[in-house]
Amino acid sequence: MERDMWLYEREYLEKGCKLVCGVDEAGRGPLAGPVFAAAVILPQELQIDGLDDSKKLSEKKREALFDIICEKAIAFGIASSDEKEIDDINILNASLLAMKRAVSKLSVSPDVILVDGNKTFETDIHIKSLVKGDSLSANIAAASILAKVSRDRFMLKLAERYPEYRFEKHKGYPTKLHYEMVEAYGISDVHRKTFFKKYKGGILLR
Repeated sequence: MERDMWLYEREYLEKGCKLVCGVDEAGRGPLAGPVFAAAVILPQELQIDGLDDSKKLSEKKREALFDIICEKAIAFGIASSDEKEIDDINILNASLLAMKRAVSKLSVSPDVILVDGNKTFETDIHIKSLVKGDSLSANIAAASILAKVSRDRFMLKLAERYPEYRFEKHKGYPTKLHYEMVEAYGISDVHRKTFFKKYKGGILLR
């Protein structure tokens, strides 16, 4: 049976809310680079073919959907929290901060915010967390795609600045290749220092 991606939004739309916003982040797990977040308000009941949790989609599909979402959305905002903020306030708080920043970039104010996961940020707008929301809500799924594509594109730019770390291959995630590059070249200024637990041979390792 096909999932109803508007089930949770419809609860609020039927109560008279006009604009429901979905918010999600990308990049909580990587060892380097910012965490990105996006906020999206889609037209009511809009059906976008293939819309789903960004993690379930190929890079090619995410890129195609990114353009469609940006074109069809009533409003969207994309923001980030960098590695220095992540080290200062921890990844959870940095993720929530990026989400709040994304909402602040919307050109219109939503009536309701649906956030992927089980945590929310402070706001005067009615807000609700939704576990696995990126697979259940059209707006959150759209936000997950905008956040993921935006972060991947940012990491490709970092790859040009720091070619030795091969960010274009792993996007900063803790892969075998990434650890090998860290062991070879040490920690860069775009790495999240708090994600590495101890020194070994003068090099920080997780």
